[in-house]
Amino acid sequence: MKTPRLLIIPGLRDSGPTHWQSWLQQQYRDSRRVQQRDFASPDLERWADRIQRTLEHAGDAHEWIAVAHSFGCLALARHLADQPDSPIRSALLVAPAEPDRFGLAESLPHGRLDRSVSVIASQSDPWMSASSALRWATRWGASYSNLGDVGHINAESGFGPFPLAKRWVEAARSRAAREQRPLHADFREWQFAL
Repeated sequence: MKTPRLLIIPGLRDSGPTHWQSWLQQQYRDSRRVQQRDFASPDLERWADRIQRTLEHAGDAHEWIAVAHSFGCLALARHLADQPDSPIRSALLVAPAEPDRFGLAESLPHGRLDRSVSVIASQSDPWMSASSALRWATRWGASYSNLGDVGHINAESGFGPFPLAKRWVEAARSRAAREQRPLHADFREWQFAL
């Protein structure tokens, strides 16, 4: 039984060393980070393709849980729509960027994403309004949480360590472990009763 690995998907300009994504990545030795060729160029197709290439390069049969931020959320949503057999079993989208700012609303999935997805937004995010985040979460069949007046949920708004994201990762890993257990115990497990 393999525990799903963590995939970190940063947004524009990457997530620096004081960003909560960098902190979260340090909590899991076997995690991977998607490295874009150009973190300043928001190209949805290329970013989604880099997610796929990162997973392929990992080259193992693991399932993954993905944690994305800002424009990385849009790239992940596109990846999940383009790759229905993606090994990503669940996704956390934190402070998604507004697709309309990039002219990408029509390039994103407008229906349910075929896996467990959670969206965490902010009441005062300059990159996407809370109402727009709720609308996209609803389209994607995602759970939705609004943290209130906390900005873009990045290092600049005070998010270095982000225990909520770590709790989500731990819960996703626990769910995966429960789902991998057999429904009935093997006969050898009952030998203590003899």
